[in-house]
Amino acid sequence: MTHGSRGLNVIKNTLEIQSSNSIASTNPISQTTKHETKPPKVESKQLLSDRSETSKSIANRCRNSMSLVVELADPKGLHLGMFDIGRSLGKGAFGHVYLARERTNGFICALKILNKKHLQESRMEKQVRREIDIQIRLRHPNILRLYGHFHDSQHVVLILEFAGKGELYKQLRKETRFSERKTARYIAQVAFALGYLHQKHIIHRDIKPENILIGIHGEIKISDFGWSVHASTNRRRTLCGTLDYLPPEMMKPVSLVEYDEKVDLWSLGVLTYELLVGKPPFAVTLQEPRTRIAEAHMKVPSHVSPEAKDFIQKLLVLIPENRASLNQVQTHPWIIKHCLESDASDG
Repeated sequence: MTHGSRGLNVIKNTLEIQSSNSIASTNPISQTTKHETKPPKVESKQLLSDRSETSKSIANRCRNSMSLVVELADPKGLHLGMFDIGRSLGKGAFGHVYLARERTNGFICALKILNKKHLQESRMEKQVRREIDIQIRLRHPNILRLYGHFHDSQHVVLILEFAGKGELYKQLRKETRFSERKTARYIAQVAFALGYLHQKHIIHRDIKPENILIGIHGEIKISDFGWSVHASTNRRRTLCGTLDYLPPEMMKPVSLVEYDEKVDLWSLGVLTYELLVGKPPFAVTLQEPRTRIAEAHMKVPSHVSPEAKDFIQKLLVLIPENRASLNQVQTHPWIIKHCLESDASDG
């Protein structure tokens, strides 16, 4: 066995151990219904407020009730009236995400409630259907579970795993930048999940801090599969994603755009830089990033170690075929060094 193979096995084992406390996988709920219901009301006296239940107790509820998830797939269908709606976890252009509890079994989850009218007006129904079709089939400790979905005349509702520690983006803004140890461990988990996705011929296409959540035990959860695509053989041509994270192959004229899963590796390099520095490497103006990305022009601050700089430079490579593979990512000395460190507090 080569040194690289041993390193990869060690990293995989470490990540699996770190994720062992994650919520266990179960069969998904995948029902639709035309049951009419009013929009949810959020009341401060509900049991899902910050003041009444700690993250630890919510985690225990999640774990203890997980075996009962299948019972939610009632033959009569699912509807919002089956849930107690708690605090808002976030909002987007088409709706809100709420902490919720299924009333019968006490199952804790997150409900992503999308406004049908807004989806139709923005012609986003196809994208939501694709997001559901992809995410409902995924089973990985570092990917947010989609347990099921339903709809009524006004809403499309996704039943999602609750990630108890919230958004990676918010944590990064709070801390300004992360230590190399924390960054390497987060990146190793993202790479672990990407390996799973790419084996299934799924390209995420929008890896960034805003689309990564943190589970109750501190594990990474890739979320938001709205731009993801299943690409079994053909190279893709659709321009999508976030400007700061777009790879050079997506910066070409539309008629020349052609790419594959290597776009996720570029985004992984940008993510690594942003977690270590506090901002993406190509974020300047609406016009200038395109030139800088097209030339892979960036400056790595002096506080970033030579090993981390080497890791980033192996991913932010103009020619996709020359970028580090996910196997090389997971066996890079910088990743191995920090993933094998003891769980001492971050410095």
